[in-house]
Amino acid sequence: MRILFIGGTGIISSACSQLALERGYELYLLNRGQSSRPIQAGAKELHGDVRDPASVRAALGDLTFDAVVNWVAFTPQHIETDLELFRGRTRQYVFISSASAYQKPVGHLPITESTPLHNPFWKYSRDKIACEERLTRAYREDGFPVSIIRPSHTYDQTLLPMDGGYTVVDRMRRGQPVIVHGDGTSLWTLTHHRDFAVGFVGLLGREQVIGDSVQITGDEWLTWNQIFGEVARAAGTTAEIVHVPSEVIATFDAQWGAGLLGDKSHSVIFDNTKLKRLVPEYRASIPFARGIEEVMAWYDADPARQVVNAELNRTMDAIIEQIQRVRP
Repeated sequence: MRILFIGGTGIISSACSQLALERGYELYLLNRGQSSRPIQAGAKELHGDVRDPASVRAALGDLTFDAVVNWVAFTPQHIETDLELFRGRTRQYVFISSASAYQKPVGHLPITESTPLHNPFWKYSRDKIACEERLTRAYREDGFPVSIIRPSHTYDQTLLPMDGGYTVVDRMRRGQPVIVHGDGTSLWTLTHHRDFAVGFVGLLGREQVIGDSVQITGDEWLTWNQIFGEVARAAGTTAEIVHVPSEVIATFDAQWGAGLLGDKSHSVIFDNTKLKRLVPEYRASIPFARGIEEVMAWYDADPARQVVNAELNRTMDAIIEQIQRVRP
């Protein structure tokens, strides 16, 4: 198959690029040539800016594809551009949505592809919902061959799972308290990008998913207390946890709060039956306890990666001070 990835060097897409090439696909990567990550050996690089349609047309020429995947579409305007660019040029257009688009609070568990889409807390999720709605209409009215993929929290060796990233690890290692939202018992699903890639690449070129949606997540459920504990273990330390209501965090940092209230503060358990039926080889084989060891090894291999956000540190200190002042 001939595949086009718009992007293709990101946290999720890099593993998908590697696996697609290993399976012998003819893979093109369209990007601006500014990624800090190397292009996978064997991929054919096309230089163009997807926000500049003329540059994309010039880069693509008369190429057509079995599948086009846009890893960097976030708003309905981005979708309108893609509809113009790829009508008649691909047999499958894959939109990367988000499991955060599912109903919040979730009405029932486990979450399946039929769970309603509704998120009044987070604009990012509402934009993804709007993108899905536009693409669904394009499929119904014009036969545009869309497939919608909903990842949850997918990570590689560069991505720590908590808001604040390495700043939180630095606090742990210095013996400073760290913030966990709520009481830390809400359930969360983390998916290693190599596991995600098996499910994703298995869906490329599949007529069964045209006009349909599929979620790709891991099968392991951890509380946030457990997640912070695993991070601390991998970092060779312990975590002094202070539990803070998400609503309080939002009063100090609106962006951090939106991600919590619109996503991370809610328990999520996903049913991957549909994915496993379509891609029988899919299995989430990398538990977070092993994945976080990869992450910490990556950070510890180069001190330049250990970036601490001083402003966020001050915000965390202020939140903790307020909580400790009002609690006995």
